[in-house]
Amino acid sequence: MTSIEDPQDKLTVTPPKKWAAGVPGVVHAIEYSLSQTTPARTALTLLNINQTKGFDCPGCAWPEPKHRHRNEYCENGAKHINDEATTRRVTAEFFATHPVAELDTMSDYWLNQQGRLTEPMVKHPGATHYEPIGWDGALDLIATHLRELDSPDEALFYTSGRVSNEAAFLLQLFARAYGTNNLPDCSNMCHESSGSALNETLGVGKGSVSLEDIYEADLIFVVGQNPGTNHPRMLSALEETKRNGGKIVAVNPLPEAGLIRFKNPQVPRGVIGRGTAIADWFLQIRPGGDLALFQMLNRLLLESEDAAPGTVLDHEFIASQTSGFDAFAAHAWRITWDDALRATGLTRTEIEQVRRQVLASKKIVVCWAMGLTQHKHGVPTIREIVNFLLLRGNLGRPGTGVCPVRGHSNVQGDRTMGIWERMPQSFLDALGAEFAFTPPREHGVDSVGAIRAMRDGAAKVFIGVAGNFARATPDSEVTEAALRRCSLTVQISTKLNRSHTVCGETALILPTLGRSDRDIQASGEQFVTVEDSMSEVHASRGRLDPASPTLLSEVAIIAGLARRTLGDGGSIPWAEFVADYGTIRERIARVVPGFANFNERVSEPGGLRLINPVNEGVYRTATGKARFTCNDFTAPDVPPGHLLLQSLRSHDQWNTIPYANSDRYRGIHDARRVVLVNLADLTELGIGDGDVVDIVSVWHDGVERRARNFIAVAYPASRGSAAAYYPETNVLVPLDSVADISNTPTSKGIVVRLEPWPDGAESLS
Repeated sequence: MTSIEDPQDKLTVTPPKKWAAGVPGVVHAIEYSLSQTTPARTALTLLNINQTKGFDCPGCAWPEPKHRHRNEYCENGAKHINDEATTRRVTAEFFATHPVAELDTMSDYWLNQQGRLTEPMVKHPGATHYEPIGWDGALDLIATHLRELDSPDEALFYTSGRVSNEAAFLLQLFARAYGTNNLPDCSNMCHESSGSALNETLGVGKGSVSLEDIYEADLIFVVGQNPGTNHPRMLSALEETKRNGGKIVAVNPLPEAGLIRFKNPQVPRGVIGRGTAIADWFLQIRPGGDLALFQMLNRLLLESEDAAPGTVLDHEFIASQTSGFDAFAAHAWRITWDDALRATGLTRTEIEQVRRQVLASKKIVVCWAMGLTQHKHGVPTIREIVNFLLLRGNLGRPGTGVCPVRGHSNVQGDRTMGIWERMPQSFLDALGAEFAFTPPREHGVDSVGAIRAMRDGAAKVFIGVAGNFARATPDSEVTEAALRRCSLTVQISTKLNRSHTVCGETALILPTLGRSDRDIQASGEQFVTVEDSMSEVHASRGRLDPASPTLLSEVAIIAGLARRTLGDGGSIPWAEFVADYGTIRERIARVVPGFANFNERVSEPGGLRLINPVNEGVYRTATGKARFTCNDFTAPDVPPGHLLLQSLRSHDQWNTIPYANSDRYRGIHDARRVVLVNLADLTELGIGDGDVVDIVSVWHDGVERRARNFIAVAYPASRGSAAAYYPETNVLVPLDSVADISNTPTSKGIVVRLEPWPDGAESLS
């Protein structure tokens, strides 16, 4: 097959963009799509993506509006679905040509660009190459390894958010019937802090808002997220908020083009006009300063109430719906202006201005993403946001609520289906009763715990369903060594990635249908379901001919493996599940709360929306009410000569996979090994704009972690901070540097120093 070469690293820098999307967004989407597949397939994918009888975009978890546009997709969604629909193929001949050691030296971009996987492959112990293996042989090989383990807890079952509800339900059912709760997932590394904080304070680890709430809000905080790149269709919703008179506060260490101005390419003003200004206020906060910001806002609301009793706080809501207010109110006064200004890098005028807008707004929504969750104090920060909303009754009413914005298309649905190492007893009881077995009660390991278990020899088999575990996880050298220590690694995937080259003694690649592929089983054509960030569950139906006639669906692979491992004599009808996915949904309806009459409801246009108890005034917390919490002030401590690094995605990137070496909105072209730093910080550090540096982090274990060969780029970042792309900088995140309570890797809060190269050294070599 034809090799797809890496683009050459030839960095050029242009000023960051002041707006997102518009005609250039359409052009870039079409150009990339046509580079991957034919005009006919491109048209077919774009006409079916996010449509009621089409397939859900795997690119993000933003919900569909009730009145859908014929072109209901964004630039990155179009790229992503046509990256999956590519006509390039990875065959047995490819693996015969390229030894695993060679593939392990190739970039994430190169591996992805080779195309769709077409047949099962195995690397036997001591072998240098993958070679073909039949499906029966592959599944029997895995089953043999699983049956020979000393304990079921020596196996790990990992999922990415691309997995459908049906496949996720079967995977957790198989793992628990096998005897383990080792079900790490990608949520462990992104929104686990959200779930931890919201479960404790509100009783459910999900957002409470709908799109209608976004449209209706008077004031929306967009905190620690970049919608223009990570979930661009959110910009259309924010545009509607602005048209309805709402205001938006953007809180972020970097100015992001989409939050400055949005040119919606589906309306004339976005094509020939100036578009819509999105953020009314931009608070350029220091990384990790968000806790201090909301603590100071809460103190200021209490001050305003004291100045005008009965006019600021919602006393009726506080009295009837919440607990812990008195302790919180006493604690809230502890933060000082000096603390707040030092931690946030903001001015008193900026914070006071936001206070005035909060007081003028009756309906407030707070949205956030990994800019909050991936800090050591991510959970307290989100708890403080809940405090902020509780003070004025901004929960459970139209136009109000909490909105953690998920990145993967079904990461929330996977958790709903039971992909969690700590599912509640009520779920395990219902699962056991439905299928006549006793699920294990001991908690399993999360993603960080899985790495430790493999590293320490406590886990020997790793099975990954979708995703790219080797590149999505922290402490890259430790993670890769841990995976290589396994006796067996299995990757169920659509395309080649680094997790196929970082493999155990025996390794299997099992190719599967993609979201856009037609799925035909014994009972006919099937559909699957997904749950978006706003708890809406809808059907997804592939429309393309599969990349290879030998591909199996995720459902068929999981069920086939379960039959071979557990045998056919039990009470779980694995073959029936493969023949008709509706039978899986019937069981989901009997096990998972909120899914009664699942098949009937999800067949309706738009599907169903799960009821969030918060919006019914029900709080499944320890007190039976929404809980105010007391969160101690904290902020990152950065020694002189160091910076606080946050990792992020480029615009032309989905999760760990770049589609190009450029970041158009930030003005970075043809290179990824760059570190963005405020010019004043570079000057203080004695580093020039364009100098070559290593990024070095040192943890308390004394281990020096180094990301080599980066170019320092002067950029309007907040003072004292730095930003660089992941997965290239995952090597800098220590495995033991995790958020309190949630155990999420601290990818947004790593203290680093920049170590210049000697004069005359060439970069990007």
